[in-house]
Amino acid sequence: MIAAFFDMDETLISVNSGRLWVRHLWNKGELSKRDLVKSLGYMVGYRMAMVDMNAVASTAVARLAGTPEAQMRQEVLDWFETDVAPFLIPEMVERVQRHKEDGHKIVLLTASSPYVAQPMTELLELDDYLCSRFEVDDQGQFTGRLDGPFCYGDGKVHHSERWAAQNGVDLAKSFFYTDSFTDVPMLERVGNPVAVNPDPRLRRYAKRRDVPVVVAS
Repeated sequence: MIAAFFDMDETLISVNSGRLWVRHLWNKGELSKRDLVKSLGYMVGYRMAMVDMNAVASTAVARLAGTPEAQMRQEVLDWFETDVAPFLIPEMVERVQRHKEDGHKIVLLTASSPYVAQPMTELLELDDYLCSRFEVDDQGQFTGRLDGPFCYGDGKVHHSERWAAQNGVDLAKSFFYTDSFTDVPMLERVGNPVAVNPDPRLRRYAKRRDVPVVVAS
């Protein structure tokens, strides 16, 4: 079995969903100016692979401790429908469809939470999604801890290898689409890496390694 894994931000959609979420929280009055600046700084660091995103993610998830998961799920779903879905890249949606026609399993592979990944998976009628998960207690509230490895960098390799083993997928024959240099570990794990609207570091990497580049808008 062959799979096609797709990153989400700036790959399937033309924007960074984290930036949209920060704007959402700012508009609701839930972020101070200091938090806004820190969040935007983390996003720059994320894109350039210059910060410890595992530590950043752990800190962000810790702030959710005690929040009901159901509340978060509904808020993110409403936000996704109005603020995220309109940014789908038509050419990449067509690319997804071509893989379906070829009989490939289509999997969303993203650092985002399941509350974003699930509606994206349902919207595009993908086979599955792999993402960062948050631990929930018996009362349905977030504990403030990640549930498993953060789905970023080497974490994407961890999740994809586990999923591939469970689903009889050969990663050496599979595809991975991403815009980010931070995803090089996963690009090197599959047999068919593809750079989509690559950031500067990924563009240089793609040129050195003869990785196909897709420019889509």
